[in-house]
Amino acid sequence: MIRVLVVDDHPVVRSGLIGMLSVTDDITVVGEAGDGSEALALVESTRPDVVLMDLRMPRTDGVTATGAIASGYPETRVLVLTTYDTDTDILHAVEAGATGYLLKDTPHAELLDGIRAAARGETVLAPPVAARLMSRLRTPSAVAQPSPRELQVLAAVARGLSNAEIGRELYIGEATVKTHLQRLFTKLDVDDRTRAVTVAIELGLLPNPRSG
Repeated sequence: MIRVLVVDDHPVVRSGLIGMLSVTDDITVVGEAGDGSEALALVESTRPDVVLMDLRMPRTDGVTATGAIASGYPETRVLVLTTYDTDTDILHAVEAGATGYLLKDTPHAELLDGIRAAARGETVLAPPVAARLMSRLRTPSAVAQPSPRELQVLAAVARGLSNAEIGRELYIGEATVKTHLQRLFTKLDVDDRTRAVTVAIELGLLPNPRSG
């Protein structure tokens, strides 16, 4: 019997999932949680085989909870089930240790098969998610290339400089620095400075400080 914990901040969604899972012969629901903090407590007490994890929730979000489960309870698999399929959401979840990533419009039969596959330790990805992930992880040529000036700005960010400090160093206004950063965020499909630097290093756009 596959033991499943359902995590979603919408009670109606949780009820629907629990109702669907309750009629299967090989899956049993051992608990439900409305956010990542509740999920972690229940993983500790129920030790499920699979956690069906929503991403965007109050208090502790799904990515944070996924990382904690992957590191603290490696025998428990996390299967993300969300409405969000942006590159950033997918990458964050996979990097945190999610075994799979499905969308909430996944047909019931495919969701059940995904839970079973996740319980076996197999990677489970919705077709559109798999396509986006493969595209995102290709060479830098698959990404809109930052300009030389944008890379100068990002390199300065990697050194810990503020926007004002970057402006002084490059002899440009602080507003121009912000414009360059916003363009970088769009090109790299990230939403903050730290992720921009991390993704740029992963793509070979910036040198990896650990290899120096």
